[in-house]
Amino acid sequence: MDDKQRAALTRYRVMAYVVGVMLLLLLLVAMPLKYIADSEAVISVVGPLHGFLYAVYLLATLSLGTKSLWTFRRTVAVMIGGTIPFLSFYLERRVTRDVNAQLAV
Repeated sequence: MDDKQRAALTRYRVMAYVVGVMLLLLLLVAMPLKYIADSEAVISVVGPLHGFLYAVYLLATLSLGTKSLWTFRRTVAVMIGGTIPFLSFYLERRVTRDVNAQLAV
């Protein structure tokens, strides 16, 4: 189980960073370009890409949550972390610390 849990943690960590960066790109670059510069070119690419990657993030979180025996509430809370700017980075560190502590036991 440890190897599967470590692999799930790695997938989660990668997706947490990717989704966090894509969300910031969407909010800090694509949205201002859409409303200030009246250019929808960037948002038409970044928006759907972020949506797809967020779905992958949800699957990675669910995988880690089931392998780590998280409660439903904790799993959903971590999933929601991908929708709030900067929260995915904070949760990634916290989840990594907690799962590594669980694996050390």
